[in-house]
Amino acid sequence: MTTGTDLEFTDPLPLEFYNRDPVVVARELLGKMLVRRTRQGLCAGRIVESEAYLAQNDPGCHAYGGRRTNRNATMFGQPGRAYVYLCHGKALICAVIEPEDTASVVLIRAIEPITGIELMAERRGNVPTCDLTRGPGKLCQALAIGLQHDGHDITKGTGLWIADHPDSKGVAISKSPRINVWATPDLELRFFITGNPYVSKSRGPFQTTFTGVIA
Repeated sequence: MTTGTDLEFTDPLPLEFYNRDPVVVARELLGKMLVRRTRQGLCAGRIVESEAYLAQNDPGCHAYGGRRTNRNATMFGQPGRAYVYLCHGKALICAVIEPEDTASVVLIRAIEPITGIELMAERRGNVPTCDLTRGPGKLCQALAIGLQHDGHDITKGTGLWIADHPDSKGVAISKSPRINVWATPDLELRFFITGNPYVSKSRGPFQTTFTGVIA
């Protein structure tokens, strides 16, 4: 297992990783490390669940139809930036995908805590370990991610970034429709590590499809 010391020197994923098809990126983010460094210490977890949101033909996307607002402005910026927004008062984090002015993103829905678990628990309160980061709002609270990170460059390795995790090769992944996105129930744009206990709980009898392994 990668240690906290090792993670401090792990290079962030380059801009080129994000400047691609959002479905491909959503799948390939599984097994990567979401890393957050604060004055309190380093916290990191393996991404176990993600959802793609497409700039084209996706009513579930905040920028559907090319709609630009103060809230979603970051979506139209450069790839490799964090798009952070509030949903029911909780911060959620996405990675901006594809070239500037495209407005596709990938939501990071859940991570498996690896480093800084005690600090995550302090931020989350008295909850079971398996529930620390199981869900997009919970993981942002555990990692102290907020609106101040909207537009943050996650390719620089400063404060908040995503890095490789060498122990994730060969892990099985599945896909399903996105959670709570009623506008597009037929789009299988949610990807997750099969059987991982940190994957967020879905509401409804979603059919899941095995889609391969992490290469």
